[in-house]
Amino acid sequence: MITIRPVRPEDVDCVAAIEAICFPPAEAAPWGALKERIAVFPECFFIAETVGIPIGFINGCITNSSVIYDELFHSTQHHVPNGKNLAVFGLDVLPEYRRQGVAAQLMNHFIQTAKNDGRSSVILTCKDQLVHYYESFGYLNKGISKSTHGGSRWFDMILTFD
Repeated sequence: MITIRPVRPEDVDCVAAIEAICFPPAEAAPWGALKERIAVFPECFFIAETVGIPIGFINGCITNSSVIYDELFHSTQHHVPNGKNLAVFGLDVLPEYRRQGVAAQLMNHFIQTAKNDGRSSVILTCKDQLVHYYESFGYLNKGISKSTHGGSRWFDMILTFD
C-alpha cells in the first residue's frame, strides 16, 4: 500500500539520499537545496511511503514561466506563490519500487494538486527516453529545452488544463 503525504522538514536526509540514488551527481539536487525547497515551498513537495518508509517523492515550485529554466533549480527566489504553473523538478522512486505505479501515483497527485490550486498547467523537463512516459499523462512535448541542467539535453513538456 502506497500513501502520499506532504513533505516534512525532518524528511530532508531521506529525500537527499533518494535523490542521490535516482539522479547522476551533476543533476541531483544537493541536500541544502532540498532543505531550502522544503522550507520555502513545502506545498509543492510530496513523499510516497509504504509502511511508513519513504520510497520516492515529487517536488517543484510555482512559476509564471511556461518552461523550466535552470535558475529555478538553483534558487528558491524564483518561486512565485500565486503563479499560474506548477513545475516539476524531480520525480524520484527508489529502484526496487519502480515499475509498480509509484511514480504515476506521485505524478497524478501533483497534477491534481495543480488543478485544485487553480493552476493553468504543470511543466517539466525530461530526457528523450521519458518523453513517451510523460505523454501518457497528457503532457505535450514542446521540443528541446534551453535548460542545460547537469550538462544534459532535456525536452520541455507541458500539461495544460482547460
